[in-house]
Amino acid sequence: MTSQPPSPPPQPEQPAEAVPTCYRHPDKETWVRCQRCERPICPDCMRDAAVGFQCPECVAEGNRGIRQAKSTFGGSVVRTPFVTYAILVINVLLFGAQYLTGGLVTRALMMWPEAVAVLDQYYRLITAAFLHDTSGPVPVHILFNSWALFVVGPYLERAFGHLRFVALYLISALGGSVLGLWLDLPNQPTIGASGAVFGLFGAIFVVGRRLNMDVRGIAVVIAINLVFTFVFSGISWTGHIGGLITGTLLGAAMAYAPRKNQSLWQGLAIVGALALLAVLVVVRASAILAAA
Repeated sequence: MTSQPPSPPPQPEQPAEAVPTCYRHPDKETWVRCQRCERPICPDCMRDAAVGFQCPECVAEGNRGIRQAKSTFGGSVVRTPFVTYAILVINVLLFGAQYLTGGLVTRALMMWPEAVAVLDQYYRLITAAFLHDTSGPVPVHILFNSWALFVVGPYLERAFGHLRFVALYLISALGGSVLGLWLDLPNQPTIGASGAVFGLFGAIFVVGRRLNMDVRGIAVVIAINLVFTFVFSGISWTGHIGGLITGTLLGAAMAYAPRKNQSLWQGLAIVGALALLAVLVVVRASAILAAA
């Protein structure tokens, strides 16, 4: 009879390893960890990294150290020139409203010095730049301005960024209206985006010079349009010249702003242009009221 070795004592059962849960969503189990901080992250919190995944906090921390891309003259990078397209749409919609209302919209929004000064309707200084001539079988006025804006606008919007481009366009339009306020007859109505467009022409000229580009093409365009301004009747030369001067000066101020504190200098140029034009409006409106 042989003896059997004693059986080993029973071993206690090992507890199962607990499944980690996402540090942001404790109800979600996950075995994936952030490559930087090693905290567990669920699929909703995973952000692609060069190797593996990172959590949202680590991604945000990394992005803070990355210098954001800027446009040529300090604005945000523009991939789609939304402002240019929005202005084009507004112009077309208002043109349709002018046509359908038989001139009611035109009379309500067009620029004429007496209404600005006597009726305190200062909004006309800007709204007139979104109206166009509806007479004639072919809408030449809006077609030319729309074409010019479509060609020049995207380039300047990408160069300056959305906000700076908006300021350039509207202040150029205002500059054209202000010169009309000073030199047109008190009861002389004017409409059209030509002042703003001439401002863009002047701005693209100085931008081209700033970037050492060939600007002879835009110089020829400006010269031809100035000839049309003074040769053909029914064209507001004050709007064209006022917009050209304003857009050229403001464009130069923004394009040649010092790199150090560039946004500050550009902001001061915009505010300064608005302040100067506002003073000119107040002075001229007071003179018209005194003569009335």
